[in-house]
Amino acid sequence: MARGPSTPSLLLALLVAAAAVAASEASGAPAAVGNWTEELRGAGRRGRHGRGYVWRSRSRSRRRTFENGLGRTPQMGWNSWNHFGCGINEDLIKQTADALVNTGLAKLGYEYVNIDDCWAESDRDYQGNFVANRQTFPSGIKALADYVHAKGLKLGIYSDAGTRTCSKKMPGSLDHEEQDVKTFSSWGIDYLKYDNCNDAGRSVMERYTKMSNAMKTYGKNIFFSLCEWGRENPATWAGSMGNSWRTTDDIADNWGSMTSRADQNDRWASYAGPGGWNDPDMLEVGNGGMSEVEYRSHFSIWALAKAPLLIGCDVRSMSQQTKDILTNWEVIAVNQDSLGVQGKKVQSNNGLEVWAGPLNNNRKAVVLWNRQGYQATITAQWSSIGLASSTAVTARDLWAHSSFSAQGQLSASVAPHDCKMYVLTPK
Repeated sequence: MARGPSTPSLLLALLVAAAAVAASEASGAPAAVGNWTEELRGAGRRGRHGRGYVWRSRSRSRRRTFENGLGRTPQMGWNSWNHFGCGINEDLIKQTADALVNTGLAKLGYEYVNIDDCWAESDRDYQGNFVANRQTFPSGIKALADYVHAKGLKLGIYSDAGTRTCSKKMPGSLDHEEQDVKTFSSWGIDYLKYDNCNDAGRSVMERYTKMSNAMKTYGKNIFFSLCEWGRENPATWAGSMGNSWRTTDDIADNWGSMTSRADQNDRWASYAGPGGWNDPDMLEVGNGGMSEVEYRSHFSIWALAKAPLLIGCDVRSMSQQTKDILTNWEVIAVNQDSLGVQGKKVQSNNGLEVWAGPLNNNRKAVVLWNRQGYQATITAQWSSIGLASSTAVTARDLWAHSSFSAQGQLSASVAPHDCKMYVLTPK
């Protein structure tokens, strides 16, 4: 069970926090003293329903956000890579945009239609500009953006902070940053995923800083998603460069990959907030490698962790089961909550876990997650989720769409690899 710091350790932590904050204010750098930076500032104060620690994100004190006004909540949409890889063309993108609208996904917030790798010719033109692949995107990217925009959606594109992209089928943007951002802007691009392959031996900081500066000057209306794979802890520095940053290697469509990405992303929870989000990679829901309950757990944890909700399956032919997961508006509402604080793992007992985080209006989101291979009862203690033991709540089950009352703790029997997800509203 996760507990608040004891009195002696709290006093020591307060001194450490004060020193870090003072140093940060003198240097202009963000304080970095662990997950309790903001919580410690409120230590000794009892909230209405809390115990003095209020789950605030460090992002509120760091003031280093990439201020382009985008990403006030985690991005939602679709990306081509997980299901299609390089097998993409303009008809697929148009049909996907159509499907997002026709299935109701667009109305729920899935607004970005993101083209991943392999959309361009192998070489630039004589002026050094990107050229859309003439076979697969014969109408060009500007025409495709116009089509997507006419649907009320936004178009995303892909490049790489290297000499070639990860597929090696098209150029990267290294040393072409300003030129490429100007091109993307002229096409009406709304989102850039920026990968990390073929780096020519040059540092991550140099390569991503160059693109970030180009975006700040020429791509102010483009959401900037850094895909550095978490190699150099981008959560600690990417908040000043972009709107989201990958904290993990690529996800695969299996239980082990998904759970490991959740754990790797969790350690950086305190760095996320409005304007800048941790990214454990795109959703695999609907691609067939996991069971229904595993996909439900995947979607629930991504939502609680304020991860980007970027669909990775073929939405033109998704099953009703997949649609039911991706369109659960109550789970989506947790992800898109205006408070913008990433939930995290607060209890863990041999694969029986409680993940939780705060929502606006003093509410809490809670996931009981069974990572074992047997049915088990999981109990969330109020002390682990920032509620006083005497607090009575209305618990809303987001998958059963039903409500009940609870006080002091919340228990449920959870099937193997499944989860229960709740929003708790103090009475």
